[in-house]
Amino acid sequence: MRLAILGGGKIGEALLSGLLRGPLAVDQIVVSEHNPERAGHLAQTYDVRALSVEEAVRASDVLLIAVKPQDIATLLAEIAPHVEGQVVISVAAGITTKRIEAGLPPGTPVVRTMPNTPALVDQAMTAISAGTHATEEHLAAAESVLASVGRVIRVPESQLDAVTALSGSGPAYFFFLVEAMIDAGILLGLPRTVAAELIVQTALGSATMLRDTGEHPVQLREAVTSPGGTTIMAIRELERHGVRAALLAAIEAARDRSVELGRAQD
Repeated sequence: MRLAILGGGKIGEALLSGLLRGPLAVDQIVVSEHNPERAGHLAQTYDVRALSVEEAVRASDVLLIAVKPQDIATLLAEIAPHVEGQVVISVAAGITTKRIEAGLPPGTPVVRTMPNTPALVDQAMTAISAGTHATEEHLAAAESVLASVGRVIRVPESQLDAVTALSGSGPAYFFFLVEAMIDAGILLGLPRTVAAELIVQTALGSATMLRDTGEHPVQLREAVTSPGGTTIMAIRELERHGVRAALLAAIEAARDRSVELGRAQD
């Protein structure tokens, strides 16, 4: 497989880093990034070739679109004259397969995906959906690329905006919560380094329990919550301040923004 990453921003770099730790060698990946400084950083850091868009497309079997949604029209116009049967995998939030197909030669197989930044540590969660011309073989190719940086699931494309809001943006919600808990530890008199170590390991252990026990989060929460104890007092305050409702509203807002980004490019 020869793969071109078109767009060298944060998610493009996260995927590049993970892929090089996985099944692909340096000589199987090229990158294309308009910002010369950014292109130079990627080439120097990862020892990959930084090429023009035309050169990158012509040199590859699989094209991984990793530009911002607002840049998708420009990129499609650049690559369209050079696309000849390559599989196109997009990680652009909100951009539908229909929109990408419309900007490329007829019959181009497109797979829309939504990974997240834990790809940097091979713990990404990625959902993928097939476009009109993408076959089982094309989906399998996308899975093989993205499975190298974490877990992959298939969903109908109609669910991808919700996926974007839940897991695509999800790491930021966890980081926000951890930040607040560390601040709480400092407020209670703990050194920042101690508070951070306590919370990060607690988050890691809790996530592992969720994954490995298969129990519902309510069951795991209740196992920590003794009658009249410290945890139930904390839970009461979280409910009193509307934390659950705020999370629901936040994720709905992220979903709506993903839809807006897609519509803006149609």
